[in-house]
Amino acid sequence: MKKVAILGGGVAGLSAAHELITRGYDVSVYEFKSIPGGKARSMPYTGSGVGGRRDLPGEHGFRLFPRFYRHVIDTLKNIPYGDGTVYDNLQEVTRLDIATYSAPLLPLLAKVEFSIENFLVVLKDIFDNGLGLTSSDMEQYGKKLWQIMTSCDERIRDEYNDIDWWTFIQAEQQSEAFQKIFAGFTKTLVACQSKVANTQTVGPVATQMTFDITTPGTSFVRLLNGPTNDKWIYPWLTFLQDRGVKYHLNAKVERITCESGMIQCATITKDGETFDVEADYYICAFPVEVMGTFITDSMLEAAPSLKGVQQLMDSVAWMNGIQFYMNKDVTITHGHVIYLDAPWSLTSVSQKQFWPNVNLSDYGDGLVKGILSVDISDWNTPGILYGKPAMYCTPEEIKEEVWAQMKKSLNVDGAVILEDSVLHSWFLDTDIQFSNPEGACSNMEPLLINRVGTWDLRPEAYTEIPNLFLAADYVRTNTNLATMEGANEAARRAVNAILKKDDSKEKPCEIWEMYQFDKGLLTALKLYKHHDKKRFEKGLPWNGELL
Repeated sequence: MKKVAILGGGVAGLSAAHELITRGYDVSVYEFKSIPGGKARSMPYTGSGVGGRRDLPGEHGFRLFPRFYRHVIDTLKNIPYGDGTVYDNLQEVTRLDIATYSAPLLPLLAKVEFSIENFLVVLKDIFDNGLGLTSSDMEQYGKKLWQIMTSCDERIRDEYNDIDWWTFIQAEQQSEAFQKIFAGFTKTLVACQSKVANTQTVGPVATQMTFDITTPGTSFVRLLNGPTNDKWIYPWLTFLQDRGVKYHLNAKVERITCESGMIQCATITKDGETFDVEADYYICAFPVEVMGTFITDSMLEAAPSLKGVQQLMDSVAWMNGIQFYMNKDVTITHGHVIYLDAPWSLTSVSQKQFWPNVNLSDYGDGLVKGILSVDISDWNTPGILYGKPAMYCTPEEIKEEVWAQMKKSLNVDGAVILEDSVLHSWFLDTDIQFSNPEGACSNMEPLLINRVGTWDLRPEAYTEIPNLFLAADYVRTNTNLATMEGANEAARRAVNAILKKDDSKEKPCEIWEMYQFDKGLLTALKLYKHHDKKRFEKGLPWNGELL
């Protein structure tokens, strides 16, 4: 039985372990943190539980499952949970609302159903949106989405990789509302500036999400019906350990030794003991900024493609969570709220409404009735209270700033949605470290940003070193986005490469195409894409025509 050592126990590492253990491999996973799950994990608000109650649940950050996810959804369906699977723990979201400083909360439909009430909401969204969008703005954005939909894959990969989203949609020539909404959403959803992120990544995601929002019948996004580790990570880990996976927490990788073009061992420190791990294959499931530190000269000599990983190390941004625990449940809306005018690019969700079987009185001091979970996606812009970016604030200042920005966005035109009196306590993601009181805080888990021109720097899941494989969201994937979906797909690609090397008769992991539309539209789009491919091969620009 071949041995595989997986270095890193987040979604990528767990996904690789899942696919390998079900195909007969001997699998060991080494995770640095004391909680499994990596960036996808939830974490306890340590010390908040009293009287025998559990600590209040906290989250690292964004946790949602868009409609276009395929790989991670397939994995959820293969993790037992009760009489079903973890997939059954997903709850559909029906709203994606926009909050501004100048207008009441604008409801957008995340799930379109055929009813007179929803039809009226659609009409309001289009003709009376209150966001300042003009018909020219809508036409321009529609044209750019159409360009993405009808461009050939080669043009998207080779040409749009070198164009930032701001330039592609010609935001400079449009209204301030257009710039804020259609260019600014990248910062809220994927923590990157539209002038930095490449169109190869942003374009297909924006097109797919817009299309999914307007497709009747199914929500474009889903959430878990409880804390992430309770509803997903722990059941997953139990399943893997029952199958034979050896999962080590608090296991720090010190170095990876490469000699004669092969990985010889990985040196690990756990419980004060340092030892070498030897295996037939090694899968590095670290984030890019961590993986880059392990690459040695001997590894580069054997695998020149790893040079790109080192160049990607600074292509990261911050997206971290803060939870507000309430003494009464403030739902706001049945889904996420995007705070369009908030300088820190906030997104929130009221959790309890999606947690029907979670009794919050079993947590903390028993008085919490609701949880408002917020993502902070801009840590570099000054706030409205202290005039400082989030990364230069104290934890208390971050809490005060986020609360103030949300209140200013929600309590508009006499409405009082958020009041100070409802706040019970709060918890900030522990990945934000405050070791230097006078300087910037640090972030142990930043998010990869696909900057302009970086596709060529990204490696495949296999390397020129025969026993070294990569499983992380910086690997080249169809998902092409720093998400748990991308991490899961990368892990599948790494496992497939191992199966190929072993000439295994086991069925390869399934890999899906991403950003696809309904079959009827897809057939028509193929004709447009075929036409554009002919033009691209001749060096001609996109023109959106069929013939």
